[in-house]
Amino acid sequence: MASPPLLLLTDIRVSLGSVPLLDGAGIGVGAGERICLVGRNGSGKSTLLKIASGEIAFDGGTRFLQPGTTMRYLPQEPDLSAFANTMEYVEDGLGPNDDHYRAKYLLEQLGLTGLEKPKNLSGGEARRAALARTLAPSPDLLLLDEPTNHLDLPAIEWLESELKSLSAGIVLISHDRRLLEKLSRSIVWLDRGQTRRLDRGFAHFETWRDEVLEQEERDFHKLGRQIAREEDWLRYGVTARRKRNVKRVAGLAALRQARREYNKQGEAAKMGAAEAVTSGKLVVVADKLNKSYDTRPIVKNLTLRVLRGDRLGIVGPNGAGKSTLLKLFQGLEQPDSGELKLGTNLNIITLDQQRAALDPALTLASTLTGGKSDMVQIGDQSRHVIGYMKDFLFKPEQARTPVGTLSGGERGRLLLAAALAKPSNLLILDEPTNDLDLETLDLLQEMLGDYPGTILLVSHDRDFLDRVATSTLVAEGDGKWVEYAGGYSDMLAQRGHVLAEPAKPKPAARPAAQSPTAAPATGKMTFKQQHELKTLTAEIEKLHATVKKNEAILAEPGLYNKDIKKFQAASNALTAAQERLATAEERWLELEVLREAG
Repeated sequence: MASPPLLLLTDIRVSLGSVPLLDGAGIGVGAGERICLVGRNGSGKSTLLKIASGEIAFDGGTRFLQPGTTMRYLPQEPDLSAFANTMEYVEDGLGPNDDHYRAKYLLEQLGLTGLEKPKNLSGGEARRAALARTLAPSPDLLLLDEPTNHLDLPAIEWLESELKSLSAGIVLISHDRRLLEKLSRSIVWLDRGQTRRLDRGFAHFETWRDEVLEQEERDFHKLGRQIAREEDWLRYGVTARRKRNVKRVAGLAALRQARREYNKQGEAAKMGAAEAVTSGKLVVVADKLNKSYDTRPIVKNLTLRVLRGDRLGIVGPNGAGKSTLLKLFQGLEQPDSGELKLGTNLNIITLDQQRAALDPALTLASTLTGGKSDMVQIGDQSRHVIGYMKDFLFKPEQARTPVGTLSGGERGRLLLAAALAKPSNLLILDEPTNDLDLETLDLLQEMLGDYPGTILLVSHDRDFLDRVATSTLVAEGDGKWVEYAGGYSDMLAQRGHVLAEPAKPKPAARPAAQSPTAAPATGKMTFKQQHELKTLTAEIEKLHATVKKNEAILAEPGLYNKDIKKFQAASNALTAAQERLATAEERWLELEVLREAG
């Protein structure tokens, strides 16, 4: 017999004026259950979680919390103003029997000392303190509303590991697909005020949702009811967008392979660079670039080429210098040394994290049209503002809505709509996925897939980087940046460890005579070096064979559509073999030079 739930909401009803927000919604959470609560922006997810936490009242229904259950709730916007510092704020959430050392431990793990003053905290630091306060008591039940907002990748990966280790029941609202896939065991989908539940992980959600919506659409037609297409396109169009995006994966794989080939060209690519600049094929060319603030290196000896059509993902912990790098690439800041060339005739559009480009007093329609007419100019074409709004999931009646009243996700969509209406050939996106729901992320991915220019993308969303980036530039520490072909997962496979683990500094080089493998300044090869040279020759032959084998597999016509698993396996194997081959050949050359010198 199943144990009773720790928390149970039944037939919850909430109205905003005369409009129902929640109309019979419910959720039940048992000990150790991990549930992700999903739904469109504005569907009422945060409201339902606040009701579950006891933060707000509701119009109808029942809420039951098992007596003796300890519960902690993480809001989207924590308030620390009543506390002297972050440690006091975290310790205030502890009970009499809780371990105060855990509060210190969590703050340290999240990069805080406990002495930070609330008024001086950034959004990310306030979020970290709130996470420490939520997790410190080791509660029976955790309610988490967008826990990864304002967190960098190392903090997100730490949080993921910490939540996995807990035995608490968890209800999680997040737009981070990777986090949801790794943590969830059940899904509660909130749609049009009501909830549906699937007792499977998030990886199964989109297929299940599409099946539910397709069946619902068939049922509407069977009943002879007229579907209001103006409204239902926003819902049923999700299925079509997702299927189109699946096709784009094949194109993205081809772009990544092209990037790998370009990186392998070496000197040949450099020789053609000067001629290519005038044709606009090169967007950013950095050669031994250096930039420091005070004595801290931000960029050290960076050599990089961004080609027209590239989608370069830029990742690293907060403070690594991602914003500085974007400013350098736009010509807004100058390097301390090295050479930086920007392509000719660049037309740059930037989407910032703060949505600062939006005037809260303007209406949605005026923001898109400039207030001059009802038409939006998109390149050489004009479109009616209502039709263009629908492309970005806005309803016609929202045209006269002031921007200041829009939700964070709606402002993100509006900024994207305004940016893509302007002519550009370089799109710079700084955390574009903040506050966006899963459906809007699908839309953004589709829009970027159609974008003909170059994209520089700073993001902490691992899944989004995998869906969009053709290469990933990673902060390795101490100003060092390394580019890897592919998205976030490709980068991890090549790098060998997660981003949260800092790259280990290389030990200082020992004198050549003391090194067992390094070439001595003079003299013959050691026995160990002779043996290494023989084994490397055989290894290189095997790696060449592996590369050819996987290239032949990937060359099969229509392989991606016929067998995606085989395609991905061959692609991953090819990348790994190419990396190992490059390393082996470089070492073989060193030893061969030594052999000839002896």
